[in-house]
Amino acid sequence: MKAYVEEIGSPAGPLAFAVDEDGALLWLQFTEGDYGRTVDEELAREGFEVRRDPSKTARAREELSQYSAGERRTFGLPLALRGSDWQKAVWEALMRIPFGETRSYGEIAAMVGRPGAARAVGRANSTNRLALVVPCHRVIGANGTLTGFAGGLHLKTRLLEHERRVLAADGA
Repeated sequence: MKAYVEEIGSPAGPLAFAVDEDGALLWLQFTEGDYGRTVDEELAREGFEVRRDPSKTARAREELSQYSAGERRTFGLPLALRGSDWQKAVWEALMRIPFGETRSYGEIAAMVGRPGAARAVGRANSTNRLALVVPCHRVIGANGTLTGFAGGLHLKTRLLEHERRVLAADGA
């Protein structure tokens, strides 16, 4: 298995992302985040041969760059969602949260038909390998506070501020 890795800028700072042979997004993490391993190290642990090839990462780079420039609010690139059925259901619900809006963990639990499973939603969020594209940064505590973001709350804050600025500039 081969993975193609690249780094680019984003509203939350530099990020590394990887795609598979077909261009599906495998992993995304912010380089300023509080992670134990780099994207390269994580992929190598899973048995991927890590390579660099801008032609393989072109579509993901373009969509991520458009998001960063405020020109894209949803993503169309293929995603390699790797997790349990529950995790995938939560991640799919996250992708339905509109750009610039937030939902509580409890609201996400209700969206997937499991009211009262807010903690389980939090656990699924913490295993999301495609932060930003699967927008776990849009999930907040029931009281409206920012809680839990694998790379650190400073990144979540930057992403939410970026989306608010884009909406304000558009007059939305």
